[in-house]
Order: sequence, then C-alpha cells, then structure tokens
Amino acid sequence: MSAGELADAVNDAILQLTGRAGATSERTVFRWLSGENQWPQDRQRRALEMVTGLSPTALGFVPRGRHKTVPPALPEDPDVRRRQFCSAATGAAAAAVMPAPAPRSRVGTSDVLRLRDDVEKLVALDAARGGHGSLAHAALAGADEALGLQSKSATQRVRQRLYALASDFTATAAWALIDAGQLDGAGKHLDRALTLAGLAQDTEMAMQVWNLRAMLARQRKRYPEAVAAAQAAQATPIVRRSPLHASLAQARMAVGLAHSGDRSAALRCLGRAEDALAKTDPAQPRSTWIAFYSWAELHSLTAIVRDVVGDPAEAEAAAHRALAALPDTYRRNRAHTTARLALAQLHQDDIEQACATSGTVFAIMAGAPLPGRMRQLLGDFQRDLIARAPSAHIAHEWTDHYRTEWSTP
Repeated sequence: MSAGELADAVNDAILQLTGRAGATSERTVFRWLSGENQWPQDRQRRALEMVTGLSPTALGFVPRGRHKTVPPALPEDPDVRRRQFCSAATGAAAAAVMPAPAPRSRVGTSDVLRLRDDVEKLVALDAARGGHGSLAHAALAGADEALGLQSKSATQRVRQRLYALASDFTATAAWALIDAGQLDGAGKHLDRALTLAGLAQDTEMAMQVWNLRAMLARQRKRYPEAVAAAQAAQATPIVRRSPLHASLAQARMAVGLAHSGDRSAALRCLGRAEDALAKTDPAQPRSTWIAFYSWAELHSLTAIVRDVVGDPAEAEAAAHRALAALPDTYRRNRAHTTARLALAQLHQDDIEQACATSGTVFAIMAGAPLPGRMRQLLGDFQRDLIARAPSAHIAHEWTDHYRTEWSTP
C-alpha cells in the first residue's frame, strides 16, 4: 500500500467501527512511519488492527501512559484474505486484511486493491502469452466493473482511483489488440482510456495511453503520427518527475524517428533514454503497466532502432544484451526480441544463423499461438529472406519448415 491507500483503508475501517468516516491523511501515515507519532489515536489503532490483522505493538507502535497495558487483539475474521505490504516503520512484512468482495453500498480501498490485482494478472498473462482477444475482453470487463462501482458511495480519492483503473484496464485491452495485430479496434479503446485518465487526473495513465498510441501508429506505418504521440507522452507531467518514464518516452520517440528516416535524431533520443534510465532507482516501486521497462527493454528497442537506421551489427549486439537481461517470465518479449535478432543477422547476410535464430521463436512460444504482431515480424523476416537468400531453395525450406507454426493465428 502507498501512504494514501493505507490512510483510505484506515478511514474506511473507522467508518465501519463508528459510523463516521475517519480523517486520517497521508501526513498522518508518514508521521507513523517516521516514528514522530508512536501511538495513534484509539480509533486509528483499532482501524489499523482491522486493516492489517496485527496489534499496534506488532506494527511497531509504542504504548504510552495508561496505554502501557494493551487490550487483547481483535478476533480475526475468517472471511478475509491477506495482502502483503511492507511497513517502513518496522522494516518487516505484514499481512493487510481485506474483506472478500461482497455487495454493499460503499466502495473503498479494498475494492481498488482487488481490481489492481486483476490488472496485474492480465499483465502477467500478456507477458507470458502475448496479446489476444480473450485478454482484451477480460480487460474491458474489468473496466466496466471499475466504472460500475462509481454508482456507489465513495471518497473522491477512491473515485479517482477507480477511473484510473478503468483507464488502465481499457489501455490493457487496446494493447492486447495491438499485439494481436487487430489494429482497427485498438484506437477507440485508447481514446476511451485517455478520457478516463483525464477523469482520474492521472498523468501517468495519460502517458501510458500516448505510449500505446505511438506503438499503434508505428504498426500502421503512420510514422509522423508515431512521433507526435511520443512527443505527447514526453509532455505529460509524470515524465518531468520520473526518469523511468522519461526514458521510455525518449526510446519510443527514437523508434518513431528511425522509421521516419531521421537517423541522427533517433540516435540522440536513444542516448537520452540511456541517460534517464541510468538515473532510475530499480528498488523504487512502479506501476504494473511500466514494470516491463528496464535495461532489457531499452536494449530491445535499441535493436529495432539500429536495424532500421542501417546498423545491423549494432542491432545484433543490442538484441543479445536484451536477451541476457530479460526475465524468464517475459516469454513473449523474449520471442519478439529473438525475431529482431534474426532480422539483424539476416541484414548482415548471415543467412544460416538467421534461419536458426528465427526457428527458436517457435520453441520459445511453444504451447501458445503466436501473437499477430510477432507473426507480422516473422513475415518481414520471410520477405527479407527471399530477397537476400543466395538461392530460392533456402527461403522455401524455411517457409515449409515453419509454415504451420508461423501461420497459426
């Protein structure tokens, strides 16, 4: 939980205990974490016990005066499930107790956390399998649920977070369609996601949408639009505050500029992306949607830029660096980068090695259909192979060998 989320959870618990919403703020939570306030008010202590399932002393608070004798802990409700969060006050992990979803007239932080878990599950599925129609449908259902909760009683903070989640779900659906190669439906979802991000007043969600808009434009070969979308991403306030987001925006700009034929500007953007990423703290928590972005992803984007601007040897080296750094769970990204590696090898006329490398794409994705974007990339490989192979036999052999896997939707 962030400080704001914990404050909201405590206020919700106080409402359940007393019938009146609490006034706990982020500032209050920071005072607890710093030790400035070592013994919260009675109703805050009781609310913290409901939220965390732990006594005040187990959370690191120190009783004072007549509170030296601490009352027994509240009995644990069996119909709850625990969520892990880290207490900076004690440096120990604790379990946050959240009620299971049930029909009620009020919406609180527990609903926000539950929906956020659903987003994380979809992102994990995308990383393993890639975008597909079922993922998009599930994401849109999550957006509908988040918006449906707006009809219930909630604080303004919770309402904004629900809008942000609806934006995140909708953007996830758009990305699933982009990765699946179903580009026609993705644009309207991105328009909707941007509107929801505005309602949430969430500049990070707006940056996510512009990042995806740049990717969609590139897939459609609308390169000026891809550059303009990357510029819009760079203009969001989150980019000015976060070197991580700034790095991604610069890298996305580099890809658009490379396809537009502006080699020098593309390479300058890559340099700025590297400088910004070097300033990030990997230990800092990050939103689920941008968790994929790291040195591995930047190396992968560098491979694209270098290959497009005519530096296939540098592209091959960048692809190898990306593959060495990619986590095993990012199966789709690994397969996609492998396909980029094969293209870089092919563009150096290393035909035999390129064919062998491209074949590993199917092995990496074994058990899952190839996403449309990956099939398109392999189609690019096949066309370049036909153009560069010393004999038609090599290209035909490759096509025959992988025809079934390559063409399976």
